Amino acid sequence: MVKAASHLAPGWRVDAIALVGPTASGKTAAALAIAQHWPVEIISVDSALVYRGMDIGTAKPTADELAQVPHHLIDIRDPLHAYSAAEFARDATALMADIRARGKLPLLVGGTMLYLKALRDGIDDLPTAQPELRAEIEQQALAVGWPAMHAELAKADAITAARLAPNDAQRISRALEVWRVSGKALSQWFAEGEATRAAQPALNMPLLSLEPVDRAWLHQRIALRFDLMLAGGFLAELQALRARGDLHIDLPSIRCVGYRQAWELLDVAQATGASPDSILPQLHELGVAATRQLAKRQLTWLRGMDERIVIPCDAPDALAQTLVAVKRFTATAL
Repeated sequence: MVKAASHLAPGWRVDAIALVGPTASGKTAAALAIAQHWPVEIISVDSALVYRGMDIGTAKPTADELAQVPHHLIDIRDPLHAYSAAEFARDATALMADIRARGKLPLLVGGTMLYLKALRDGIDDLPTAQPELRAEIEQQALAVGWPAMHAELAKADAITAARLAPNDAQRISRALEVWRVSGKALSQWFAEGEATRAAQPALNMPLLSLEPVDRAWLHQRIALRFDLMLAGGFLAELQALRARGDLHIDLPSIRCVGYRQAWELLDVAQATGASPDSILPQLHELGVAATRQLAKRQLTWLRGMDERIVIPCDAPDALAQTLVAVKRFTATAL
């Protein structure tokens, strides 16, 4: 992965452009418009679009839209398998190099800010979660208590133990899990990650952020899009996922906004013998509310990125403003 420059340096070549913003802000349409003017390839920055078979509820670009310009990091995972921010940073870095080698400009598009942060600032590529080992640690903690587990951690990783409270079950469990699976202390993983990031070249990537001036405008778009999802067969899509038999609500894929709410409501309907269609009114209410909360979190992330270029997505000329902003950088990008 590469380390992002805090500000664009004069004379530097732009390595990529990021088009970000909250859900339903118009990123897909803007990205396709950009592709009509410049030779770009799109790298999705969206933790839901990675999953195959989850098309309607994620507002995945249509087949026609995907055919207009090369897209990457879409439909790369089965919903049973997670995809981490560290994996995204690794894959996106490799893709950017490949795209540049083809003489095109990488255009990163999406709203999963943790992915973007991992790419720009780096992230510690820790061992993946080990559910069986985690269950073993939790069973041990039930027998001896978390203070005793904290004491065990202190023997293996005194630095991490010193910053954790003796009853911080979640973090103690993860630190012990990392130690047992890798033989390396969590603090050592962090220190090595810092050293690696310090040695990485900076990534010169302007951030174009589509943000509404009037939050009500975004709320209306969110509600309309959820209506279209329901009309387009979202519930049938989710029922097909449930029918597989190997998916459950604790998976990152099923925790995606909309899917989690629908899954929980279908559980209740199944338990009470109600028709699946009976959940539609409540699903609309809960799904819209959850999507609004997601948008709020995304905007909070964006406000912390002082170097971003804000484009009011609810302005009548938002698309024109986006193209003008992109044009500023293409002279040094291509």
